[in-house]
Amino acid sequence: MTSGLRNLLDSAVTPLTVDDLLDHFAPLRTGAAAGLQGRIVSVESETADAATIVIKPGRDWAGHIPGQYVRVGVDVNGIRLWRTYSLTHGPRRDGRISITVKAIPGGAVSQHLVRNARAGQMLHLAQAEGDFVLTPARAGRRQKLLLVTAGSGITPVIGMLRNLYSRNESARDAAVAAFDIVLVHSAMKRDEVIFGAELRAHAEAGRLRLVERHTDTDGLLTIADLEAEVADLAERTAYACGPAGLLDTLEEFYAERRLTLHTERFRAAVVDVEAEGGTLTFGGPSDRVVETDGSVPILDAAESAGVLMPSGCRMGICMGCVLPMTSGAVRDLRTGDLTVAVPGETNPGGVPIQTCISAAAGDCHIDH
Repeated sequence: MTSGLRNLLDSAVTPLTVDDLLDHFAPLRTGAAAGLQGRIVSVESETADAATIVIKPGRDWAGHIPGQYVRVGVDVNGIRLWRTYSLTHGPRRDGRISITVKAIPGGAVSQHLVRNARAGQMLHLAQAEGDFVLTPARAGRRQKLLLVTAGSGITPVIGMLRNLYSRNESARDAAVAAFDIVLVHSAMKRDEVIFGAELRAHAEAGRLRLVERHTDTDGLLTIADLEAEVADLAERTAYACGPAGLLDTLEEFYAERRLTLHTERFRAAVVDVEAEGGTLTFGGPSDRVVETDGSVPILDAAESAGVLMPSGCRMGICMGCVLPMTSGAVRDLRTGDLTVAVPGETNPGGVPIQTCISAAAGDCHIDH
């Protein structure tokens, strides 16, 4: 389409544009102006507070490696919020993808997706990211793996298992020959184990050894428990995903013994620091003032107040949430370190801060 014809058509549909109309009628097309989107195909209950969302992604979806995650944008009460979820589907000829969401108390997006998502609704998507992926098995050598998960930490691992143990029998046999897998999974109760029936079926078929623990009867998983259950732990490459406390303990244990451990965190680990807080002033188009305490990430505080914020992994890795602070001080919730911006002394354009892992340590002015 020539620029002249496009301008003519845009004039004819003012105040909309041709791209607006195309996005409305064909939102999954290649090069959609609104960006990559996906249409919900189905919502499948997993447990009382978890559901799998099956999505048909737009044609620009580039695929993923099992274990990776996708950022999902959801409009909740007129505010677009972005969250990160592991991809949980196995090989599919129809090109559909899936995420499995556990509703978190007070979680705006997780509660919305589990309770209110319906077939036909649209979601905004980013391309898959993440390096929590299996190292390919070496030819002629069976790779010994230990997978340690708790709660919704099973989600990236189920994506790995579904791709290893696909519906193709020969592929399943090849996976069993290539990998010796022990999966230690912890959940509050037996009926709260996400994908419980599927995991038990894999164990019964001899594809992996499943150690299933329920904290209501077994208590929290400890290093002593792990060593008792997995005698050859030191011989296995380990992958772990779950609550911060579990991952912190595992990382310390594996580091002391110089063993290989890969971890996936759904939120950045934080340290205990004195909460100070202050007033966040967002300059530019936002022009908003938000009061917050020193324990809440600036990103969360702003979104709760209705400020539309850039975001990404929400773990301090991807830099998708960075904004310039022109005055004030923030504290890194992971380390406790302070970052200060002083007008006239620091860069006139402001000091870049990661809003997902920074909290106000006094009044701050942020350009947005």
